[in-house]
Amino acid sequence: PFPHFAKHKRKMIRLTVQMILLAFLVTFVACNPPPLPLDDIVIEKTFTPDRCDRMVKSGDFVRYHYIGMFPDGKKFDSSYDRSTTYNVFVGQKQLIAGMDKALVGMCVNERWMIKIPPQLAYGKDGHGDNIPADSILHFDVLMLDIWNTEDKVQIKTYHKPESCGRTVQVSDYIRYHYNGTLLDGTLFDSSHTRMRTYDTYVGIGWLIAGMDQGLLEMCVGEKRIITLPPFLGYGENGDGERSDIPAQASLVFDVVLLDLHNPKDEITVEVQSLPDHCPRKSVVGDFMRYHYNGSLLDGTFFDSSYSRNRTYDTYIGKGYVIAGMDQGLLGVCIGEHRRIVIPPHLAYGEEGTGTKIPGSAVLVFVVHIIDFHNPSDTVEITSVKPENCSNNTKRGDFVKYHYNATLMDGTYIGSTHTFGKTYDVVLGAGQVVIGMEQGLIGMCVGEKRKLVIPPHLAYGERGVDGEVPGSAVLVFDVELVDLEEGLPEGYMFVWNSDVTPNLFSEMDKNKDAQVDATEFSDYIFQQVKEGKGRLAPGFDPQRIIENMYDNQDRNKDGRITEDEFKLKADEAAAHDEL
Repeated sequence: PFPHFAKHKRKMIRLTVQMILLAFLVTFVACNPPPLPLDDIVIEKTFTPDRCDRMVKSGDFVRYHYIGMFPDGKKFDSSYDRSTTYNVFVGQKQLIAGMDKALVGMCVNERWMIKIPPQLAYGKDGHGDNIPADSILHFDVLMLDIWNTEDKVQIKTYHKPESCGRTVQVSDYIRYHYNGTLLDGTLFDSSHTRMRTYDTYVGIGWLIAGMDQGLLEMCVGEKRIITLPPFLGYGENGDGERSDIPAQASLVFDVVLLDLHNPKDEITVEVQSLPDHCPRKSVVGDFMRYHYNGSLLDGTFFDSSYSRNRTYDTYIGKGYVIAGMDQGLLGVCIGEHRRIVIPPHLAYGEEGTGTKIPGSAVLVFVVHIIDFHNPSDTVEITSVKPENCSNNTKRGDFVKYHYNATLMDGTYIGSTHTFGKTYDVVLGAGQVVIGMEQGLIGMCVGEKRKLVIPPHLAYGERGVDGEVPGSAVLVFDVELVDLEEGLPEGYMFVWNSDVTPNLFSEMDKNKDAQVDATEFSDYIFQQVKEGKGRLAPGFDPQRIIENMYDNQDRNKDGRITEDEFKLKADEAAAHDEL
């Protein structure tokens, strides 16, 4: 009854099916969209900081990190992978055109996703093997630094004291605290973390150029933020000693000035006691060990080496200690006590050392000199010889001696008398410190010597843990008890008489035309026993013989043939053997 309706209904059904298929295709395409062509760059701002003190302009130099991707998310490049930012001038054709255009207007710490069409990237040529022709490129960019070659030091004072009687001028010496950051806020250094101020002259090149400028005209108590472009900071190379300061980085210093001064006074010295005997006085370049009590002029105690049970050890006159102490320790005797009064500019200046030494404090040091020496010192020998002193020690001799050892101030170190036996060594074999070897040469049995040995010929800067302090001068009272003459240098065995011409056959007991280790050892020991030969004294005889045998065994087969067998006289000087 409604044919038109029925026909229309069939038509609607077909149309509905077509629309469903179309919707499916649209959905499929939407899930896997092909890259859409771009006419220009597209910027998506993924993070914008609360503050933006400066935006990129054409001609600016920028430092930024980036990840380069294709539209499907596949990465083709990243500055993060190289652990270094990308550093470049903007607007000077150092970048692809799209990036040159896109970076303008960015702030430090801002992050953008930049999409660049191929005509503003690498076009139809692509780039190497990484970027095909006609590629749309996506860059995830984080801006870290912006500066311009026309920039100057920027100073922002955020606190100034009510009274400012004096400001920093060129050549003033100042003490200040600082936090140092990059422009993106990354901390690279801080005097606060070291709990120690930074102390320096201003305007004479002790600082980077921008800091030399930025600290001028400051008042004590003033706080300011000093921003430096890299060409007034650490430049193209950054600071090689500070891996946290990259190349071409702007620097921001948050500074508080604590004091400034000009030096004037000299030290005063009061000698409190002198030793009875003072053979020498300290000079520039000596290395000294001394104890001290340090106080302020009003008697307030601030430090003592006695409380640490350890001397203070230093070169004097070389700047290793405060200037006033450098002067006050010159011309002293070992064992002397003196009182040294030092004005602040020759001590810790107007800044002091924090809680213990206030700024501009006069310091009083009462010192006791324990010992000193010079790196050029040699062993000092005082000798008492017996009436009969004909046979003197030399290198290679085996000697036995008693000793008492002390430091220069008389502190006991050790003594052979404690153990009731001598100390036995071979001279020249490195069995004692160099100074002792030198001091024992030329002695005869019964001779007594006093040896004063500087640390560079004794136990050096480290000393012996728990026994000898580092850099200590040692005093040995030595008595030579016995002496056994050594062999000529290079020999471990010598014949006391003419060598038998049948030496090899006498060694070869089993007559197998070769000498084994046992035959060799037995023969040598027999010669020593009979007095026909002598082994080097002071060494393990068995090890000497093993060494001799090894030298004779040329081919290292464990046997010596007659062809291998040679006397020392027939050998080059390198072999320690028969």
